[in-house]
Amino acid sequence: MNLLKSLLWLFLLLYTIVGFTQNKSKLIKIIVFNEKNVPFENVTVQLLSAKNIILKSGKTDKKGSVLFSEPIKGNYYFNAKAVGYESRKSTMIKSPFVLSTINLKILPSSQVLKEVVVEGNKSPIQHIQGKVILNIDAGATNVGTTVLELLEKSPGVMVDKDGVISLQGKSNVLVMIDEKPTYLTGGDLTNLLASMSSAQVNQIELMTNPSAKYDASGNGGIINIKTKKITQEGFNGSVSIIGGWSRDYKNNNGLLLNYKKGKINAFAAINYNINNNFTDIYAYRSYLGQNNNVTGILDQNTAIANLLHYKFVKTGVDFYASKTTTIGFSASGTLIQRDGNSDAIATWKKTNGAVDSAISTVSNSLYKFRNGALNLNLKQSIGKNQDLSVDVDLLRYSMNNNQQFTNRLISTNSYNQGTDIQIPSTIKIFSAKADYTIRLNKNNTFESGFKSSSISTDNNADYVNINELIRTRDLNRSNHFKYKENINALYASLEHRAGKINAQFGLRFENTDYDANQLGNSAKPDSSFSRSYANLFPSGYLSYQTDSLNTFTITASRRIDRPAYQKLNPFTFIVNKYTIQRGNPYIVPQYSWNVELSHRYSQLLTTTVSYNIIKDYFSQLFLSEGTNILIYTDGNVGEMKNLGLSASLQLSPTKWWLFNGQGNFNYKKFNGYQNVSYRSSVNQFQFNISNQFTILKTLSAELSGFYITQARNDLQELLYPTGQISAGLSKTILKGKGTLKFSARDIFFNQAMEGLTDFPQAQEYFKLTRDSRLFFLSFSFRFGKPLKLPKRSNGGVTDEMKRAGS
Repeated sequence: MNLLKSLLWLFLLLYTIVGFTQNKSKLIKIIVFNEKNVPFENVTVQLLSAKNIILKSGKTDKKGSVLFSEPIKGNYYFNAKAVGYESRKSTMIKSPFVLSTINLKILPSSQVLKEVVVEGNKSPIQHIQGKVILNIDAGATNVGTTVLELLEKSPGVMVDKDGVISLQGKSNVLVMIDEKPTYLTGGDLTNLLASMSSAQVNQIELMTNPSAKYDASGNGGIINIKTKKITQEGFNGSVSIIGGWSRDYKNNNGLLLNYKKGKINAFAAINYNINNNFTDIYAYRSYLGQNNNVTGILDQNTAIANLLHYKFVKTGVDFYASKTTTIGFSASGTLIQRDGNSDAIATWKKTNGAVDSAISTVSNSLYKFRNGALNLNLKQSIGKNQDLSVDVDLLRYSMNNNQQFTNRLISTNSYNQGTDIQIPSTIKIFSAKADYTIRLNKNNTFESGFKSSSISTDNNADYVNINELIRTRDLNRSNHFKYKENINALYASLEHRAGKINAQFGLRFENTDYDANQLGNSAKPDSSFSRSYANLFPSGYLSYQTDSLNTFTITASRRIDRPAYQKLNPFTFIVNKYTIQRGNPYIVPQYSWNVELSHRYSQLLTTTVSYNIIKDYFSQLFLSEGTNILIYTDGNVGEMKNLGLSASLQLSPTKWWLFNGQGNFNYKKFNGYQNVSYRSSVNQFQFNISNQFTILKTLSAELSGFYITQARNDLQELLYPTGQISAGLSKTILKGKGTLKFSARDIFFNQAMEGLTDFPQAQEYFKLTRDSRLFFLSFSFRFGKPLKLPKRSNGGVTDEMKRAGS
């Protein structure tokens, strides 16, 4: 903690230094012209440092111009680029700038005799209005990691032992892939993210207060995972091979292909991963009497090993029917298979520590996850100022989870008891949406649209008890659960930009209807429940630029979290002989208000104060059944209030060193009722640092890490501090077409998940240790040659996919 306090004081000192060294600076205007010397609209202009680090970027307006704040002292240049045109950079300029206007002329690729490539080394972290963008390839320590591990080390993100993702201290985050909700939560979302390789990912966007265009789901905000794409003309591709080791071997392989010529753009992506992993779990449960005196002890050790195979294929085509019309189609499929086995010993002890009895539990599991997705999209430009995009998606998930438990009493009077479980589930999703944008004038843009989605799930659970050699179907636990849900949404938003003020206000309306039916059997009757509700979700921001370097922004939104499909299902899942998990059909949605006030000093420093309050808060609940059985379930427990402070610093102390640091403080207060009134709170701090070092022109290194103090996401569970340190090297070879990377993750093997859970009349200390210490070596190669063709419409379609889980 002394080291942590020192780092915090250093962080505050740097902030103070920055504040005192601010000076008045001006705006510099970049004007871009095309080959006809006509101002060029919608050109990307980047401000880069002398070491090719992208500091800021913007788009030119109808007059071909874009404004930049003058950065702090140093050498810089500007780079302009557009699809079908060669990049053009300015000469090196020293700040403070003498010029107030810089003119750049860019030419079509076919008119340039010699190919010129201008690329900036992206910063690992970028801040733009409403988003934090993580550039995955910019970090050498990202090599070989899974997407879930990427999130664990992302600034402001925390992943707990159950795979629940929090953003800036707020749980229940909507996870999207390429701006489409995954429609998964719980164990199935964790399995997907823990199977995807970081080699598939280009960027991760973190949005704490998304606009009305996005689904209102996700009290914690949205995490959008953007996969890699190739946009160059001609036939191009890349291949990556990654090998790693912890206790066992791991391998990730990927192939990306793209052919773009004329009116056709065809693409394909293939990934195949093999992952051996382990989890060691220790739990020490104390049973308490009426006066909180210990009446019994359960000491449990569990070792879990898994072999995971991940296969992913995606292909599609974009057809540029005209300069104003683009039609796209894509199909993708995912297959995950995980073979697991575990050995556990549960030892009953007396209050004096003497062993009373012990039970050995051996389990085997086979988990299969299949996903197929089809997408049809259209983008239509209507005149110069209007755009219409339409998306239609069909998805199907199939999950099969087969488990077998065998319990053996270790004593002279031993017995063998077991359970066979088969839990197949399917999810079918149809979604259609349309978005319309009109630029009313140079200062105002209006957006509106609608979305309709239909989801149906079918879940079966078949339990068979085994007593010695006798098999008996357990009708009390066996279950068949069906669920149908329809969500219809409308939204509208207006964005205003004038001088130093930018503002946006949006309103989203969502109507939800669902029907659930638990089919009965000879031991229990049918049951069903339905619900219909509608809500308005306002959102918006107001931004004021006081001068060329300082911008203040206030953002607010109302959001919702609907209970995951599987958590509404009153299934019983066996964790071990003395612990079970159960759904709750009586959960209702939780609602939150989120407010943020932020200050940004150029791209150097961003500080934020936030506050959010959640009503009908989702929390894990821990109940007792019988004498020794404890139950994990979920429910609404009252409210949670969260006050957050964060600061993000990006600076380059020398030409060869780029530093990124972020600190987040959250004070979280929980009030709820579960048999008795619960009140709990926590002061939670998270610190992330990343250091990028340029050793040679073709060799770079990274040293990064994170630390989280004690934290709390649930009413009855406290998490203990954790963290890790990672390092990596990156070397470009084969004339820049190849890259070798080496990474070492969690070098000191510190990233355990540890905490304390309060049950009724019981308390449990737990510690989960995974194979977080990993070593990877990767090779990637880019091939193909761009064609030099005249400019044409770029086109493209994106938008949204969240909930289902176990």
